[in-house]
Amino acid sequence: MHSETITSDFSVLRKKAGLSVEDVAKLIGRTDRTVRRYEARDGTPPQLVIDALQRVAQSRLVGSSGTEGAFRFIDLFAGIGGLRRPFEHIGGKCIFTSEWDRFAQETYLANFPDDEGHQMVGDIRPFADDPSLIPAHDVLLAGFPCQPFSIAGVSKKNSLGRPHGFMCDTQGTLFYDVAKIIRHHQPAAFLLENVKNLERHDGGRTYATIMHVLKEELGYEVHTRIVSSEPWVPQKRERIFIVGFKDPSAFSFEDLSVPEAEEGPVLGDILEDKVDPKYTLTEKLWSYLQGYKEKHAKAGNGFGYSLFGPSDVTRTLSARYYKDGSEVLVAQEGNRPRRLTPRECARLMGFDGPRSSDFIIPVSDTQAYRQFGNAVVVPAVQAVANTMKLHILDAVSASANEPPQGALATG
Repeated sequence: MHSETITSDFSVLRKKAGLSVEDVAKLIGRTDRTVRRYEARDGTPPQLVIDALQRVAQSRLVGSSGTEGAFRFIDLFAGIGGLRRPFEHIGGKCIFTSEWDRFAQETYLANFPDDEGHQMVGDIRPFADDPSLIPAHDVLLAGFPCQPFSIAGVSKKNSLGRPHGFMCDTQGTLFYDVAKIIRHHQPAAFLLENVKNLERHDGGRTYATIMHVLKEELGYEVHTRIVSSEPWVPQKRERIFIVGFKDPSAFSFEDLSVPEAEEGPVLGDILEDKVDPKYTLTEKLWSYLQGYKEKHAKAGNGFGYSLFGPSDVTRTLSARYYKDGSEVLVAQEGNRPRRLTPRECARLMGFDGPRSSDFIIPVSDTQAYRQFGNAVVVPAVQAVANTMKLHILDAVSASANEPPQGALATG
């Protein structure tokens, strides 16, 4: 698609209305060819056509639930929907989801039925190569893969002599796919999420490159904050949140509402009353973990298992939890320790409340552990979404109510 087509006034207004060329042709009773001429500025659309598109754009402020101020968003590298739920709670409607893992898709669709107007796809790269395949949206959400930037991921790749970060041939380049989509659709706002170590990766050069792309190349106002999950769940999990607005806003992470209880949540709050014995470590595995920890303690490092009781806050749950559960083992009086159950992981990540079991887990324990270990802490994201809400609605409202310059001047 030519740049003049993308930037034409008519094209901008059409995208605000969330309509394809074919949709507009049907709406105004003209041919696709005529609409494409308007897009290419090879013709002047009548005022009645402009008015019709403005009405459709305005109607987008009312979502499917009838809640005024709704907006459309897309969910990239979606996992099991940890970013989606908070933005639905503030009035958004998800219209496009990308998640390549088929097991994560299974869990996602079990909890977010694929309703009319929503598209689920796998690999995002073909859509980044042709962003016009993605519907127009107001907000972009992306928890782009963190393995190339995490301490564990970098250490593993270094030990194997493999590249990481932006040198990586696969996951490390996916940020640029996000950038392509932002450049094409120019959403009013975005939220990106990644590991805390993103700031320090490659001596800060990776982070500096990302900031340069978002601020200088794409022209967004960008805010960042590292948020720890401890105020909401009994787990220490620090993640960086990157918020962007296309136009100047009053958004500030200083407005983020964080619980200030004297005593935060503890592990005992989320533990199940009755747990299948299969989650208790075998004698062989427990013996191996003890020996492994002792060996590394003598070498002067901290490798090994971590044991937690009901009054504790756990370490970060990881995607490797299915292997041996060593980073978060639950102490059992008079018995060997055990792994968390998948349901307890759902609670530890905030997909369920401390005593609820509403989140559907349709996959095996192994897949569930991987999915929760890769997920975001939902109530922490909810706090960020709540902080963004009014600024998103202001931006979307302004976009829908103010036609592109020159559009209303046509006769």
